[in-house]
Amino acid sequence: MNLNDQILIHHFLEKSARDFPEKVALIHEDIRATYAQINSKADQLACLLGDLGVTKGDRVVLILENCLEYVVSYYGILKAGAVAVPLSSDIKPEGIGFFLKELEPKVIIASNRSERALKAADITPYNIGALILRSPKFKWDSTAFSVFVWEDFINEKGNFAPDIKIDESSLACIIYTSGSTGIPKGVMLSHKNIVSNTNSICEYLRLTNKDIQMVVLPFFYVMGKSLLNTHFAVGGSVVINNKFAFPASVVKQMAVEQVTGFSGVPSTYAYLLHRSPLADYRKSLDSLRYCSQAGGHMSFQIKDELRKTLPAHTEIYIMYGATEASARLTYLEPEHLYDRKDSIGKAIPGVTVRIMGADNKEVSPGRIGEVVGAGANIMQGYWKDKQATERVLDKYGYHTGDLGYQDKEGFLYVVGRKDNLLKVGGHRINPQEIEDAIMESGLVIETVVLGLPDELLGDKLVAIATPKDGDVNESHILSKCAQKLPRYKLPGRVILVKGLPKINSGKINRSKCLEFITGNKD
Repeated sequence: MNLNDQILIHHFLEKSARDFPEKVALIHEDIRATYAQINSKADQLACLLGDLGVTKGDRVVLILENCLEYVVSYYGILKAGAVAVPLSSDIKPEGIGFFLKELEPKVIIASNRSERALKAADITPYNIGALILRSPKFKWDSTAFSVFVWEDFINEKGNFAPDIKIDESSLACIIYTSGSTGIPKGVMLSHKNIVSNTNSICEYLRLTNKDIQMVVLPFFYVMGKSLLNTHFAVGGSVVINNKFAFPASVVKQMAVEQVTGFSGVPSTYAYLLHRSPLADYRKSLDSLRYCSQAGGHMSFQIKDELRKTLPAHTEIYIMYGATEASARLTYLEPEHLYDRKDSIGKAIPGVTVRIMGADNKEVSPGRIGEVVGAGANIMQGYWKDKQATERVLDKYGYHTGDLGYQDKEGFLYVVGRKDNLLKVGGHRINPQEIEDAIMESGLVIETVVLGLPDELLGDKLVAIATPKDGDVNESHILSKCAQKLPRYKLPGRVILVKGLPKINSGKINRSKCLEFITGNKD
């Protein structure tokens, strides 16, 4: 069975378990689990879920940090024909009720990290069939649902092999994304969606069973999930490090485990460059074949610093995608990092990306329109939200909401969001342009530019930034920006903070950044 013969997501695990049964598939702290071990545990879980009444199409919620139990649960749920719904391991009690009401899950699998939130949320009214907890800390007496301890539920006994008939069009995952409204939307991804995207990524990254991926992004985030699927598809290895708050430990482990691939969002690389000994480890990262970046626009300042800091042989892939696209839509080949420095590249294999006008006709090169992607990787729609689905999906594909253009050579560029343009004194302004100018000053690690309502200007520009050192002040930054930007694009204010708030994927939390303005937090 080659990649193209694997039509269901868990086929990735099953094939690698046949081809490389004793190979270490996952490394996490002291744990080194083989493909055979993970596949056996996933089989057991699938059968046990069946015993609990889980049938094809039932939702099973996962509230686990990156760990062996997550991986076993993810593939076990899929083997059972159920739908895996990963939620943030930092979920708050008030958020749990929303998801449980909408999803009506049959089972929840969680760790003790989220146990307190589950207790506080009172999940009894939601007709949960069972709760499976890893190393619980509390007593769960007198519940309307069954409670199992993971360590007892999954044991070494038995050799089960589930036999569930699943079609490639079957719903496999629901991954929640907040989008621009802040209201969570459940992106429905089928086996075919994820398998097709996984195969494309493996192709353009040239992944093999010799690849070892360092994972610092959460698996419940679509990019983190793609790192797991792609490396299990080729029989590679995944190294989990949940301690990116201490980036020095990540870089050290990359060297020790001879990692070949590292992936992150823009803030990941900003902190690796300025809060870790990445440069000191340059000679020790001789196995690092490539780094890939997605999760939003990354300034050329960071790209350039990264290229100069990493080993010369390490390739840098700039990528673009969306949860609605199962992860990936385009990639920029490493050799074009400088001559197409702001480009997101071209469509990945099996995907078509076009720039379309309001009339749904493709615009000519150089003209700005909406980025629209089409292919087998595009989602089925949003869970229980027909109107939202119809706004973004039609016969042309998935309308991303991103504005962009294509040059004469076919390279694609994103210039901003349809819903993120600011109006300042009659001028339409893309905050990304100002953020890039601030980053090019070389004075900050990361920045975000927001618009505040203003009676005279429409929007008043405010920048929030993390300085590289304590000598940097607001006037230094504005002075540098004035050399690149017209006066009407200069922020009226620059607030310097120790770090910008992030969502779990590592992306900057723009709405949370507003608190620095309204409350002037530091």
